[in-house]
Amino acid sequence: MPLDEDKYPGETGRRRFVKGVVGSAALASVGTGGAAAVNTVTSAAGGGGGPTQYMAIENTDGPAPRGMPIVPLEVNDSGELRGLFPEPSTETVGGVTRTIAEMDVGGTTYSSQWFQYCGLESYQGVQPNADADNLIRASASPPPAYEWQQDVEGDTPLTVDMFEDYEEWGNEIGEAGLGKPASATWRSQGENAKTIPVQVLRSPKVSQMANGEGEFSDLPGNVRSFIDAATEQDFMAWINKCTHFCCVPGYKQLAGSANFGGANAVYCQCHQSIYDPFSPTQVQFVARPRPED
Repeated sequence: MPLDEDKYPGETGRRRFVKGVVGSAALASVGTGGAAAVNTVTSAAGGGGGPTQYMAIENTDGPAPRGMPIVPLEVNDSGELRGLFPEPSTETVGGVTRTIAEMDVGGTTYSSQWFQYCGLESYQGVQPNADADNLIRASASPPPAYEWQQDVEGDTPLTVDMFEDYEEWGNEIGEAGLGKPASATWRSQGENAKTIPVQVLRSPKVSQMANGEGEFSDLPGNVRSFIDAATEQDFMAWINKCTHFCCVPGYKQLAGSANFGGANAVYCQCHQSIYDPFSPTQVQFVARPRPED
């Protein structure tokens, strides 16, 4: 069911993470039309927000206006999946000081503003200064977890060994062998913290995207560089909030998705929007301002 309405519909040596700050003027330069009128430094409603470019899994069908943002991740020494979140810093533009969270990921500016939609901008975990361990943890089940997750206690960190059969996994929805998914949460621990839903997928296609192999030979260089830096050991993740009415979709979760061409994709049962995790793309939207800065 819908939650908060989006008011702006319309073992790797290759990792390269360089912390950095990109001024709000650079973000503003991508704005068009009404987006250009948004103050990218602050607003009466709070901090941050404004025209923002981000990397997404592409929306390929249905009413959703754009793709869902990808969450860069890494595998720590314990084999746990950990989503990356930029370190906070401050900048002053036009006499206004704000807290930001930005870093370079494969040549792309990765920002906490990527997640400022569907009410997430008010969640504790999206705030630049939030204290979080960034581990990606299993969602409580059932639902919306997959059958294989029924024996995984909710809030347990996801680990590499849980996905060992990813090259063969299937659940009789669409094709088998495209990857093994998990329903998860991220940056959602702490008293009164709201849950940020994410979906994790381990697929052999992830490294193919990063390397521009086969069907991905035409993937734009900037997108490929980002995927190369934002994934590890064939794992990728994205914020699991439909950009239409903020429902929670699922990759290979519902048999009925085949009726809408979504059996091998991420399908939102509320209004039949479809997203392709194997079609990463750079898109733009107007990030909603955080209630406080």
